[in-house]
Amino acid sequence: METTDAFEGLECRDCGAVHDATTAGRCPECDGSLDPTYDYGAVDSAAFREAAAGPARGRGVGRFDALLPFPAAALPAAAEGGTPLVSADRLAGELGVGEVLIKDEARNPTGTFHDRGMCLAVAAASEHAASRDVEPLAAATPGNSGQSMAAYAGRAGLRSYAFVPSRCAFSNKAMTNVHGGDMRVVGGRFPDAAAAVDEQLATEYTDLGAFTTPYRHEGAKTVAYEIAADRAWEVPDAVVVPTSTGELVVGIEKGFRELRELGLLDAMPTLVAAQPEGCAPVAAALDRGLDAPEPWETPDTICGELEIPDPAGGAAAVAAVRATGGRGVTASDDDILESAVAVAQNEVLEMGAAGGVAPAGAWDLAQEDFFDPDDEVVLINTESGVKTPDVLRSHLMGKGI
Repeated sequence: METTDAFEGLECRDCGAVHDATTAGRCPECDGSLDPTYDYGAVDSAAFREAAAGPARGRGVGRFDALLPFPAAALPAAAEGGTPLVSADRLAGELGVGEVLIKDEARNPTGTFHDRGMCLAVAAASEHAASRDVEPLAAATPGNSGQSMAAYAGRAGLRSYAFVPSRCAFSNKAMTNVHGGDMRVVGGRFPDAAAAVDEQLATEYTDLGAFTTPYRHEGAKTVAYEIAADRAWEVPDAVVVPTSTGELVVGIEKGFRELRELGLLDAMPTLVAAQPEGCAPVAAALDRGLDAPEPWETPDTICGELEIPDPAGGAAAVAAVRATGGRGVTASDDDILESAVAVAQNEVLEMGAAGGVAPAGAWDLAQEDFFDPDDEVVLINTESGVKTPDVLRSHLMGKGI
């Protein structure tokens, strides 16, 4: 498997063992999750800055390959990444801050940030399939990551199986099949879908679940690279991140930390993990001072993408937020949907239900005077509004609209 010059290996977050890129899945020593590591001294900071700041359109996450495990030519790229920072002036006024920018991950090929990580994960899985004859890819997913997996697997010529809970959005179910992926609908919620993978898939497979593959959160770190590059290498004061498995907030923290390691940034932004009140294990752990979340006993939120009661990257997410001096925040389903609708009606941009937790959480933080009047705040919109149009429309109907 061809790797980049700076890539050193996959380090276990639990036992510290380091493995090479041929390792598929979790740590063979202790079953901990793996994290790609690099020799930052081998990275030309000036060249990285030039590549990051150049034209983003059509180049995909491969433009950052100096700090990725695989070179750009080895990726099944489809122009993922390069998403814009959209100014939200009215929202800034409502929050009482200097500037609000929405990082619109809805512009990715399948409409979510998952395309960044799946591009890397499928690249690795393709090599594993060729060398070990273990072709099928599989993952339990609320929906979006399964659709993304199917899309990139199709480009790589691999089969994929997405196990989704019955309440998964129809758009995900339909498009997973349209991309050529196999989809298994499992009664119940996300944990039931996760349990069904081994129960129903009677073959060896490569698991592309979050923090089982080490590459999904690694792709997510490119969000931080783009935020910094698009802001002329000045960090915002705060970044509000919708949080489910933990992969996005973990990736974003790592991305900013690496830019500081390269001398491209002088500071880190404060990260906020935003979750719905009905399923907030990471936010609760941060609030209670715990090192790892406790499983959420009775998950109940309309935001299916965020209903992960026992997140695989929960401890890593808590550590990532805490490392920036950040915190967790929660919002009610009504406030989340109202915020997504308000953004669409006032700022043009379309947010899915999961993305709406970022402005809703920011509003609650503003009510607590968390922000300073001159703060620059970035909100991550994790998914397209067309992922959950029925949920957003039902919210309006409930108000008599």
